Amino acid sequence: MKVPIEQIKFEERGLVPVVVQDCNTRQVLTVAYMNAESLSRTVETKETWFFSRSRASLWHKGETSGHTQRVMNILVDCDSDTLTVLVAPNGPACHTGKQSCFHNELQGVGRSGEIADRVSDLGAVLNELYALIETRKRDRPAGSYTTYLLDQGLDKILKKIGEESSETIIAAKNEDASVLADEVSDLLYHLLVLMVARGVTLDQVRDELVGRRKNGDAQ
Repeated sequence: MKVPIEQIKFEERGLVPVVVQDCNTRQVLTVAYMNAESLSRTVETKETWFFSRSRASLWHKGETSGHTQRVMNILVDCDSDTLTVLVAPNGPACHTGKQSCFHNELQGVGRSGEIADRVSDLGAVLNELYALIETRKRDRPAGSYTTYLLDQGLDKILKKIGEESSETIIAAKNEDASVLADEVSDLLYHLLVLMVARGVTLDQVRDELVGRRKNGDAQ
């Protein structure tokens, strides 16, 4: 159901809590607040604007750091008093340089390693890398290798995939598994660049693999 912006319930200070999530990995990046003006600006500009309670002023995420957040969707909870903003981040969300503001664990809860960081999951890493390549395609920052590949075009990307495939084959003959892991990582990266360049999503690849498994084609 589509909720009109006029129906958002701001608390007595005129604020609404906002959970910001990566649109691909659903990793929670930060929790902040918006007032009516910052919410309107977020909707209008398709980038996140918040209200700082300590400074009592609006702030545009990435205004000084360049780490903006492109808004893909805004979800409203059942009481219309809390928002989830799904974004494609252009860099880390936290001022410390971490991808998420939630990178510490509460002492005394579980044993070390039990609270898993989403970034340790290969699927999450691929989603984050895909999202980053998308931002490079859109913004084309100077000095970026991804920008270089995209500017050179499809033939250059395909040439690099051919080279990385050959290097992966050679590495497979090596006794050192770390060498193979390194080459496979290079190959995966260049495949992701190709996918972004041609508009193929990770969801499409996932659905294809799931379909093959259901049909017994990938057993």
